[in-house]
Amino acid sequence: MRYITLNNGVDMPILGFGVYQIPPEQTEQAVADALAAGYRLLDTAAVYENEEAVGRAVKASGIPREELFITTKLWVQDPGEDNTKRAFDASLRRLGLDHLDLYLIHEPYGDVYSEWRAMQDLHRDGRIRAIGVSNFFPDRLIDLIDNHDIAPAVNQIETHPFYQRAADQAFMREHGVQIESWAPLAAGRKDLFNHPDLIPLAEAHDKSVAQIVLRWLIQREVVVISKSVHPDRMAENLDVFDFALTEEEMTALTALDTGASLFLDHRDPEIVSRFGRARVED
Repeated sequence: MRYITLNNGVDMPILGFGVYQIPPEQTEQAVADALAAGYRLLDTAAVYENEEAVGRAVKASGIPREELFITTKLWVQDPGEDNTKRAFDASLRRLGLDHLDLYLIHEPYGDVYSEWRAMQDLHRDGRIRAIGVSNFFPDRLIDLIDNHDIAPAVNQIETHPFYQRAADQAFMREHGVQIESWAPLAAGRKDLFNHPDLIPLAEAHDKSVAQIVLRWLIQREVVVISKSVHPDRMAENLDVFDFALTEEEMTALTALDTGASLFLDHRDPEIVSRFGRARVED
């Protein structure tokens, strides 16, 4: 496994396992299989409603806590630091942990200022090793950085061959924020796994298309969160450290970029309003 060093000196695995849209009743087994395959970075969120199952799998694994890097995310809260701290405590309780490795503001909506102040306190108290955000565009990211003591260590955003986020990544690098990809395989959209520009690369390296895409992201220094409920796919997605794409191959993939999301527009007023009104029960 390769590691990325965050802006506060914490080392984070560059490839991890995510549980978005895995039903709670399947999550425990999926995480157990992922840990058995060798994953040590786990990514969940309060809104996924499967933190408890992740926690059970972690406990049952017997893997020393210091070998794991566990992330969860804060959903939109009512204003005030106390509400954020209560949400954090609820996530920690569901996970069965005494600290988190990374805690992210899930969406750039609501009173993110009070959320960030609370997260800074939790970080200073040693309850979170690193704090960050998710789905923040550069304007929201710089606003948060300029008005607080601690800059986000991570920004988790949609990043894949069809939405490459090169300018966003350059901006984050300038400000010491690590880019992390959700939906690295574009959830298979645009027939990714049969794409005519990707199949020759897979054949040339004796790898799958999924492995080519994950390797492409890793060589871009993007932290990657992959997902599967199939142990063989989990193992395959982890097996990307024994080859490298050439500079020409890396460049060729840039032609796939559409510059637009395949899922949702986080600046769409309807999305902002709908997500901003939603709450997760503690």
